[in-house]
Amino acid sequence: MIDREILRRDPEFVKEKLRQRGYEIDLSPFFEFDSRRRSIIRELDELRRQRKERSRQYGSLKAKGIEDEALREETRKLGERIKALEEELREIEEKLHQFLLNIPNIPHSSVPVGEDERDNVEVRRWGKPRDFSFSPLPHWELGTRLGLFDFKRAAKIVGARFAMSYGPLAAMERALVAFMIDLHASRGYREVLPPFIAHRDSLIGTGNLPKFEQELFKIEGRPWYLIPTAEVPLTNIYRDEILREEQLPIKLVSYTPCFRAEAGAAGRDTKGLIRLHQFNKVELMVYSKPEESYDILEALTRDAEEVLRRLELPYRVVALCTGDLGFSSAKTYDIEVWMPSYDRYVEISSCSNFEAFQARRANLKFRRANSKRTEFLHTLNGSGLAVGRTVAAIMENYQNPDGTITIPEALRPYMGGLELIGGE
Repeated sequence: MIDREILRRDPEFVKEKLRQRGYEIDLSPFFEFDSRRRSIIRELDELRRQRKERSRQYGSLKAKGIEDEALREETRKLGERIKALEEELREIEEKLHQFLLNIPNIPHSSVPVGEDERDNVEVRRWGKPRDFSFSPLPHWELGTRLGLFDFKRAAKIVGARFAMSYGPLAAMERALVAFMIDLHASRGYREVLPPFIAHRDSLIGTGNLPKFEQELFKIEGRPWYLIPTAEVPLTNIYRDEILREEQLPIKLVSYTPCFRAEAGAAGRDTKGLIRLHQFNKVELMVYSKPEESYDILEALTRDAEEVLRRLELPYRVVALCTGDLGFSSAKTYDIEVWMPSYDRYVEISSCSNFEAFQARRANLKFRRANSKRTEFLHTLNGSGLAVGRTVAAIMENYQNPDGTITIPEALRPYMGGLELIGGE
């Protein structure tokens, strides 16, 4: 949620920054609600002062044996007016809150201005795509030929865009989770195994609701949703709490399955493991002091990159332009791994700084040492990495002419020393 003070102080700045995101907004409802809210608060303060004074006067007279019915009636009417205004204030606050919930975050000044993914800016590359001496197969064909992928039976169980894997490929997903968690834990992240279900307030806190309800799987008859990412439970761990300055930064890493309806994504990367309704992911999450968050974004992105470096998979990092930013993000780097079957880089991680946007929605605060004042902290997260896409990248980049797949050296200890999938 964006800062109300910025809206009051410089609405034209807000409108221009949101225009850069392709978001046109009429701010007049905000000023109407905000003006009425402040007017009610002023009137309530005065009425409460009057009621307190009348009550004091009435009590003083009664102690002397004097019953002043007119004064008592005046006090009663003041109470009724206060109650009515308090109810109106609650309604105005809710309207104001709902209006603000649907406004995206303001892009950071360093975010390139652009309309869509074509205007994203490449920051760096690592590794060189392999020069194959044969025509490489897409991972879904490789896995099917090896008898280790089964999309048809997965569809029979639940429907399209679900996958089922067997043997070494199933073991590879499990191994990658352990490998990624161990790597990030060694770099200072604390492992968390959170719930895979969240209620509405948690999803409002991260910005998934109310705007993106069609992207979520809701559990019928319950106030619960399947989580689209571990970002949801991790961001809400300290909701409505006040952290101490010395606790920050808090760095967390978590494995969860992720569930996404992805309405409107039909026809885009729907073969194989790239765009599924259910997939596994390792997530990095950081709670930060505001002045440290952009340095932490750089470090978090490097931590996610390190997984690909250890697996020796070529990748690039791009800074998302204003028109391609996620709803809650102030700045995002996408990490894209090279996929031979696509003949291009494909997103495998997004690393974002949300500044105080999620903190305002989830009421995440901290208090500096020797201060009574509280501040909203900054939240950041990134995939470290999407596990299924990592499996796909390994299969395609490490395939051999005979249809076998070499296992990256860094992953072999997690697979019992196995070096090759397929073959005799």
